Parts: sequence; structure tokens; C-alpha cells
Amino acid sequence: MERPGEGAAAAPGSSSPVMAALHAAKRALRAELKRRLRALSESEKLRQSRLLGGQVIGHPKYQASQRIAVFLSMPDEVQTEEIIKDIFQQGKVCFIPQYKPQSNHMDMVRLASCEEIALLPLTSWNIHQPAENDTREEALTAAEGLDLILMPGLGFDRTGNRLGRGKGYYDTYLERCMQHPKGKPYTIALAFKEQVCDAVPVTERDMKVDEILFEDKGH
Repeated sequence: MERPGEGAAAAPGSSSPVMAALHAAKRALRAELKRRLRALSESEKLRQSRLLGGQVIGHPKYQASQRIAVFLSMPDEVQTEEIIKDIFQQGKVCFIPQYKPQSNHMDMVRLASCEEIALLPLTSWNIHQPAENDTREEALTAAEGLDLILMPGLGFDRTGNRLGRGKGYYDTYLERCMQHPKGKPYTIALAFKEQVCDAVPVTERDMKVDEILFEDKGH
């Protein structure tokens, strides 16, 4: 899941006319992308999700990774349930987001099993997430860190720029990853083809993803 309000932390100089115009461009693009997603049928979202799930499972970076962080999907995001099942079937270690309210802080905490997801409490967005007082292994506390992060987002362009929902959870977490001895893990964003744009407006704080998977990639 990507919490509403994720994607664009306030940057220095955000009151300048240039930054004001950039933030306005982001708001306009978010509105357009939300409109596109509302127009997608459940069957089409499921079709693309299954296709992308297969792409992830067959991806060399996924196959070579042992410690993988993956989002629990909101209804307008690529569904990750089949990927999570495969992580456990392959004997890999799965981490999921745990967002801290009223902040841009997010941890990636260990999931014990795919079946455990249904037992986690629901957030106000009707998404399962470990409770605040649920103490679990955080991926970056171990020397092994993370090998791969599968990321959500509202919009992407083909150069790896990503538009989140306005809060900066993933950008902030990737900055923490870069301080880890292992360094930043490989990042793959999962997108419906309707979420791919000609260009995404970004600031210097917005971090690119290494790769974006979507149905028409390469065409």
C-alpha cells in the first residue's frame, strides 16, 4: 500500500515561484492519474496485475534477491498478493510497510506468512498493516538490509521518475537505505499502463526508481 499523501516531501525553497509551479503541476497530474485509475475496471486491473506478477516472479533481480520489501495493495494499485505468495514459496524473506501516522516515516517490517496479512488490523484506508505497537524485525536493522523493493506510486515516466501521493514515505525510506552499509536496494515500481506519463515533475528530493514494470514496456 502507498498511503494517501505519499510522494513529495517539502523541499528547501518550496515557497519560490518555480517550486510553487512544480507543486501545482504535481497536483494537476495526481488529479489526472486518479481520474484514469477510477476509469479502470476491476477485471482490467486484475488482468494487468496478473501479467505484472508474472513479470516480477520471472525477473532476474527478483530471483537473485533473498530479502524483499513489497507493498500491500490499495484498490487502485497493482495487486501484489500472488507475488507475496511466491516470496514465501521460494523461501525468501518478505517485508511490508508500516507507516507512522502524521509523519513521513515508514519502516519495512517482516511478515511471517502470506496468511498473516488477513489477521493484521485495518487502517482507515481499509488496508491491512501491522499495528503501531506491533514490534517486528525492521529490514534495515539487520546487516543484510534489503535486496529489492517493489514500489507503488500514482504515476511514472519512462526515465524512472515517480509521482507518489504527496507525503514522501518512499523517498525518505530510500534515503535511509543509502545510509545502510549494504547501500540502496534495487527498486522496481509496478504500474498499470495508464499510470505511465510522458514526464513526471520532480524536485531534487524525489528519488528515481531503477525500473518500472508495466504492460507495454518496450513497445
